[in-house]
Amino acid sequence: MMEPRVARAALLSVVVAGMLWAAFVVDPAFDLPAVLILLAVGVVAGVFGGLIGVGGSTIMLPVMYFALGFSEPVAIGTGLFVVIFTSLSGALGHLVRGNLDRGVAVSIATGGLLGVLLGSWLFSFLVDQTRLLGLILGLVFLAPSIGMIRDGLRPAARPEPECIGGTPPGHLLFGAGVGVLTGITGLGGGYALVPGLLYLFGAPVCVTMGTSLASMIPMAVVGGGIKLVEGFVAVGAGLILAAGSIAGAQVGAATITWFRPATLKLVFGLYFLYAAIRFVAAYFGFGVP
Repeated sequence: MMEPRVARAALLSVVVAGMLWAAFVVDPAFDLPAVLILLAVGVVAGVFGGLIGVGGSTIMLPVMYFALGFSEPVAIGTGLFVVIFTSLSGALGHLVRGNLDRGVAVSIATGGLLGVLLGSWLFSFLVDQTRLLGLILGLVFLAPSIGMIRDGLRPAARPEPECIGGTPPGHLLFGAGVGVLTGITGLGGGYALVPGLLYLFGAPVCVTMGTSLASMIPMAVVGGGIKLVEGFVAVGAGLILAAGSIAGAQVGAATITWFRPATLKLVFGLYFLYAAIRFVAAYFGFGVP
C-alpha cells in the first residue's frame, strides 16, 4: 500500500501528463518554446495561488495579455478556465493539512454561484470594451493591494484569530458580491475573497487561503464554463497553463506554513499593486513594463 503522500504525487503526475496530451490533441500546432512558457507561467501562478489563496489568474492574465498577445476577452476567459483546476488542486492541498473551513466555504460558494451568473451576463455587454475592462481590473486590484502592503509592513501586534468570524447569511452575501466581480473580470475571486475574509470576518491567514480556494471552485466552474461556451477560452493554452498550475498549487499549499502571515500579505499586496498600475496605465495609453 502506497503512503498517501506518494499516492497523491503519482495521481498528480498522471493528471498533469493527461492534460498536456489533451492540449496537443486540441492544438497540435504548439511548439516547444510556447509550451514551456505556458507551463512555467502555470506553475508560478499555481505556487503563488496556493500560497495566498487566489486562483492564479491574477498572474496568468497579465502575462497572456501583455506578453503573449492574447486579446483581453480571451485572456480573461482562459484565465478563469484555468482557475477551475488551480482552485481544485490548491483546495485539496489545504484540506489535507487542515487549512480550510468547509462550512464558510459552502456559504460563500453558494452566494458566488448566483453572483457569477449575473457577472457573466454583464460581461457580455463589456466584451468589446477591452480598455474599459482593463480599467476595471486595475481598480479591482488597487484596493486590496494597499491594505495588504500596509499590514505586511506593519503587522498587527494582536495574535492570530482561531477561526473565521461572521454568520452564514453574511458569508452568502459576501460570496454573491465576489461572484459578480468574478463573472465580469474573469479572475477567480481570490483577490476579493482573501482580503474580505481577513478584514471583514477576522479569519486566520492560513485558513483564509484554503477557504478562499475552496470557495471559488463553483464560481470558477460556472464562470469558466460560460466563457468556454461563449468562445472566450483558448483551450489548448488553457490546458497547458492548468497542468502547470495544478502542480504549482500543491507546492504552494505545502509550503504556506514556511512564511509569516505578514510576509504573505506583503507579497500579495505588492503583486496586486503592480498589476493595478499596469492595467490603469494601459487604459490611459501608457506602457508599463
